[in-house]
Amino acid sequence: MSGGRKPDTWWLPRGVVALRVRIFEKVNGDRVVTLPNATHGPEVFERVYAHPAADGRSAGAGLSDLFWYWLSPGPEVHQEHLEPGPRYEDVAATTRRMLAGGSEELTAAAVHAVAGVLDRLPDDRISLVRLRDLVMPAWAEFCHELVFREPCPPHARKLITDHAADVINALKCTGLRHPRRRARLTAYLRERLAAGEVPHRLPESLSPEEQVFYLQGTFFNTAVVQLSEATAHVLLALARHPGVQARLADDPDDDRSLTHVLDETMRLYPLFGIAHRITSDEIPLDEHTTLPAGSVVCFSYPDYHATGYDRPDVFEPDRWTSLSARDAHHIPFGVAANRPCPAWRLSPLVLRAAVREVLRRFRLDSTVSHTRSIPHRAPCLLIPRGLAPGTRLAPLRTFLRVRDGVEDVTRGVRQLVLGTVMVLHARRQRLAGRYFERTPPGRCPVVHTGGDNG
Repeated sequence: MSGGRKPDTWWLPRGVVALRVRIFEKVNGDRVVTLPNATHGPEVFERVYAHPAADGRSAGAGLSDLFWYWLSPGPEVHQEHLEPGPRYEDVAATTRRMLAGGSEELTAAAVHAVAGVLDRLPDDRISLVRLRDLVMPAWAEFCHELVFREPCPPHARKLITDHAADVINALKCTGLRHPRRRARLTAYLRERLAAGEVPHRLPESLSPEEQVFYLQGTFFNTAVVQLSEATAHVLLALARHPGVQARLADDPDDDRSLTHVLDETMRLYPLFGIAHRITSDEIPLDEHTTLPAGSVVCFSYPDYHATGYDRPDVFEPDRWTSLSARDAHHIPFGVAANRPCPAWRLSPLVLRAAVREVLRRFRLDSTVSHTRSIPHRAPCLLIPRGLAPGTRLAPLRTFLRVRDGVEDVTRGVRQLVLGTVMVLHARRQRLAGRYFERTPPGRCPVVHTGGDNG
């Protein structure tokens, strides 16, 4: 099966797709440049991304009001959106410290969490699942244990999963956000923190309420969502490429081959579509063009990851046998010079453990489209090892393909409508704009907004 990428809504009339794209482009305003582009290629992308003046994160960008709206409550202390300075350094150091751990300990925790969700699946018949939904409770449990150093109770796992699903569905515009659903997790974390049940030294530059929002945004939003999305991408890629899957299943301890699969999956389907930064000073693009201070630079991971490869739209893990991730155009965890992902070490380790546990128990099969955003949450058939599916498999594969096409149309229209509603609501609320009007980005006072109940 071809590994080429289809548009997110390949059945949807082009006019509707163009309208949806135009709505989101309008949010950016007029001071936006996207890299790489037809004039400035991957070398400029790399140089500008690593430039010390490409350091602004939220203040001054029209996109910030929208992302703060999606990431509420507490977007003002979300690690991805803190401005550079002492508070960011304090928060980033805390996150790195909390993610540290021995490889064996982290691997065992990931296997235990994933095994728990797989144990609930039948071993005598084929299961039809959506991979992101399947693994999200496992990563909720895993992250809870990182934070609290104790097993995750079922009610907490549900709070975390409901919260993370609500955030990512809103970000993909497949559903509206539900602040009250998110507030239930906030209340749980507030209670645990007040009782002294978080066995970590949290950022001292944050108030107790901001520490609650920090935990919620960093560990129970970003970490749970990104691990769930990454696992779904890897498993769906294997489901669509049975030859690659069979090789891994035959030798599950082959770390090198599995690492190549992860590298290729993150190249073709990067978790971040666009990373935006606001320039604090002029940055030259070339000898004739200079970005002024206050420009919004959008770094396109998919476009960058498509440069410098033969057949870049094809899923080919074997290409990494002769490629070095250090030399290739490949930045799944960002760039070291500009706020890299703090989970750059942990994520590959626990993803390999999760994929091995799934392949040990099931063969995966799917006929659905595979796009970077996977708004369909990765529908897949899980066939227990040792089960001969016989004639049952063909109609299930057909059902998946037909349902995916139908859902593509209805989902595209829903994304257009809901995305427009949320863009307009976010622009009215101006969460980032109002915050920076009373808190200039160069200052770091303890200010908390009490969340967002809009």
